[in-house]
Amino acid sequence: MKMKESQFLVIKEQLKKLKSKECFYQQKLEGIDVDSIQSQEDFEKLPFTWKGDLREAYPLGLMAVPEEEIVRIHSSSGTTGIPVIIPYTQKDVDDWALMFARCYEMAGVTNRDRVQITPGYGLWTAGIGFQNGAEKLGAMVIPMGPGNTDKQLRMMMDMESTVLCATSSYALLLAEEIDKRGIGEKIHLRKGIIGSERWGEKMRARIAHELGVSLYDIYGLTEVYGPGIAISCDSQCGMHYWDDYVYIEIVDPKTGEVLPDGEVGEIVITTLKKEGAPLIRYRTHDLSRIMTGECPCGSQYPRIDTLIGRTDDMLKVKGVNIFPSQIEEMLQNIKGASSEYQVMVDHLYGKDILTLFVEANPGTNHYLLESEIGEQFKYKIGLTPVVKLVEIGELPRSEKKSTRVFDNRY
Repeated sequence: MKMKESQFLVIKEQLKKLKSKECFYQQKLEGIDVDSIQSQEDFEKLPFTWKGDLREAYPLGLMAVPEEEIVRIHSSSGTTGIPVIIPYTQKDVDDWALMFARCYEMAGVTNRDRVQITPGYGLWTAGIGFQNGAEKLGAMVIPMGPGNTDKQLRMMMDMESTVLCATSSYALLLAEEIDKRGIGEKIHLRKGIIGSERWGEKMRARIAHELGVSLYDIYGLTEVYGPGIAISCDSQCGMHYWDDYVYIEIVDPKTGEVLPDGEVGEIVITTLKKEGAPLIRYRTHDLSRIMTGECPCGSQYPRIDTLIGRTDDMLKVKGVNIFPSQIEEMLQNIKGASSEYQVMVDHLYGKDILTLFVEANPGTNHYLLESEIGEQFKYKIGLTPVVKLVEIGELPRSEKKSTRVFDNRY
């Protein structure tokens, strides 16, 4: 993606500010002459920022403005290691709300909608991000937060919620409960804004059908505001991102080389207007590609593809690299297999064994389905798994992100 002149000028100004302040980036950019950066190619020689850098800056080393200008902190949702603390100024909070409001508008949400928010609040950016954006738009917010499915469904019916904000895992759980309780006619949802984890087409189709909604992928990460920096449109061909707030590169995960538009690699983000904790060339670990050409929806905002996976969720079994997205794609075309699966990798008797648990639709011939899944896995992914079918609903559902891969070898 060619950098716009306006983006280049903003980034260069940001670099000058960061070099002049006592903050994380003053050390990170030590020895770099900002005035010598005269082109996109020069910018692409700057060092990457990665999560380890942010952890080393704990607790407030990322803060790039005086403390009295910080109005809030958030922390990444990771459960291991030193947390990453991101400070926000009032302008950061306002800018984030504006971007999120754009996301709602892209999805066709208006101030006449009633938005039920189920992701968590607190240090996690999800719940408050969905709320601030909806309030900026002028919609009615129903800030439920996670859990208590009985209460979620009661409020959904009584308040006649029209928009559901959720992780794909929890949206599926709610859809299954609505079907199980036979209350579909009492549900008034028309849109689903889904974020925080990747999900396959089969899962998308199930949720859309059972809830009777149009679904939209929303993208973001705590380090870069939170959810709301990109969203899919009605054309469902990638996610538009707000290039007046973020500059996106796609790089080879191994070499760090910037890839041509259309090639799959790791998303790298530079913030353009962030004050509290600006980021320069931040490696997200998320895999996608820049989509070329005009979007049928007519929006001029550029697009990245729906997330393919993460560089750190790849499994290597018997020399074969496996991404969850490959399993989802494989199951998508197998009749009788549901969207829900779980992978278990063990080292037994001196060799690696991959067991694939798949929920089977009622009335399916288990022997034939197991054989087909095993053959397709071998053909498309290059490895023979142990396939075990289970009943619909037997694999765990989550109010947050679902864990689908368990590697027990280490």
